[in-house]
Amino acid sequence: MPPAKLLRSGHFGLRRSYATAIRPPLSALSATARAKAEQISSQWKGTSATGENTKNFIGGEFVESQTQSWIDAVDPATQTLLTRVPETTSAEFEQAVAAASEAYKTWSRSSVLTRQRFVMDLQQVLRDNADAIANSIVLEQGKTLGDARGDLLRGLQVVETTTNVPTALLGDTLEVSKDMDTSTRRLPLGVCASIAPFNFPAMIPLWTIPMAISTGNTLIVKPSERDPGAAMIIAELCQRAGLPPGVLNVVHGTVPTVNAICDHPSIKAVSFVGGDRAGKHIYERGRKSGKRVQCNMGAKNHAVIMPDGVQLGPLPRRLATDFHLTANKNHALNSIIGAALGAVLVGHAQGWLPELCERAKKLKVGQGFEKDVDLGPVISPAAKQRITGLIASAEEQGGVVVLDGRGLEVSGYPDGNWIGPTVIEATVDMRCYREEIFGPVLIVLKADTLDDALAIINANPYGNGTAIFTQSGATARKFEREVEVGQVGINVPIPVPLPMFSWSGNKASFLGDIPFYGRGGIDFYTQNKTTTALWKAEDAIGNKASVDMPTHS
Repeated sequence: MPPAKLLRSGHFGLRRSYATAIRPPLSALSATARAKAEQISSQWKGTSATGENTKNFIGGEFVESQTQSWIDAVDPATQTLLTRVPETTSAEFEQAVAAASEAYKTWSRSSVLTRQRFVMDLQQVLRDNADAIANSIVLEQGKTLGDARGDLLRGLQVVETTTNVPTALLGDTLEVSKDMDTSTRRLPLGVCASIAPFNFPAMIPLWTIPMAISTGNTLIVKPSERDPGAAMIIAELCQRAGLPPGVLNVVHGTVPTVNAICDHPSIKAVSFVGGDRAGKHIYERGRKSGKRVQCNMGAKNHAVIMPDGVQLGPLPRRLATDFHLTANKNHALNSIIGAALGAVLVGHAQGWLPELCERAKKLKVGQGFEKDVDLGPVISPAAKQRITGLIASAEEQGGVVVLDGRGLEVSGYPDGNWIGPTVIEATVDMRCYREEIFGPVLIVLKADTLDDALAIINANPYGNGTAIFTQSGATARKFEREVEVGQVGINVPIPVPLPMFSWSGNKASFLGDIPFYGRGGIDFYTQNKTTTALWKAEDAIGNKASVDMPTHS
């Protein structure tokens, strides 16, 4: 199958499948959601939540696209049309690259203190307008309000860490010989691009915007066509924070826009977060055109629950609570449910499965603005169909659906993309384990020993994140040392490092040589230049003339 067709069935979704569908009127939204949608449409220039068009952001202007191809972005709880997203035309894309190239001439020569001031001002306007960004995420992506705020917060942490850019860009100087110095400087690359996924519409743009721009580059962002609102609000906030025209540009679309980013000779680097097929395509195509590329891709994040922290071999046949040291059961179960990781229950911790299901049943599913809702809808009918298909495949392959979230109905929202909490007992050869699900589905595997659990995790092609729940330091140490995964949590369910560190997913979860944010982000968006200079002391102006015979020493 050609790469373009792979993309259409992968991260970038269905290009025009819903563009001509009959949509419910705005009144189908709840009163709260409708008020938030009207507020977004009236207050922000580039996006809409009441059915109008999303604009491109080129050269400091929000520009109506002249495209003939539009993608509907809808509320996942009601299928109400929120905005029409353009397939940015080739001419419009060229305008964005031209604007970024022109802005680079001056922005790359701006002082590091000017760029630091922009980042400092950006973090403030992001905080001041956090509710608008979170509201847009709830409407377009389906997250709960709390989860949407968390999405922004994790991106905001990158912005705040990037305020140290003067220190991060410090070079080195060494006198390598008499009157001869060698110095190193970190210089920007040029025009860069960032391709963001639907599942973190604020966090991922904020992984790249502050890093690329503070290091002196200009940037073109392509948000997901499914939920571009957060990125458009962030773009306007960058403008309010004093960013000159053309330094940041936002374009939209699917395969054609992505391919244009990969192919354009003026774009020097591409950052991507999303699915495997799209990531491999972008990495290979971008590298062929000489670009620096970083791709954070698929994952199967395991969590290991240990029944005790003493023994590493087979566990004796008695209750886990009989052991002197036991993984904190309450914390472990709540963490697994909250993080929705793939869990590996070791030994007698397998007896915790019924309680895990009972706790999962108590999670409330509903529209993200509703009170006490724990889980919102999945983003599209296609996503719902794919998830239910993966659940069904587990039954077909001999798995046990211990808790089934299919067929869930939510009062007042008959057209929502609802999937309730689901728990499946599976084995490693089943499709539901091998593929990313992107839904509230917990896959539970069983292992007799810690060594068996390690073997399961290490055999998986992905190496994004993993966690272990144990009260034994020795068990935790063995696990941390032997597990072949880049991000490890010990009694921490989601071990994503804070942005003073760098993203450290590995194996098939990452393509590229340089990771996201932290020191890795600085390295990705800069190139080193070394200068060696010789200034002879005797050539200094004003020296007394010498009449001695030269000795050439």
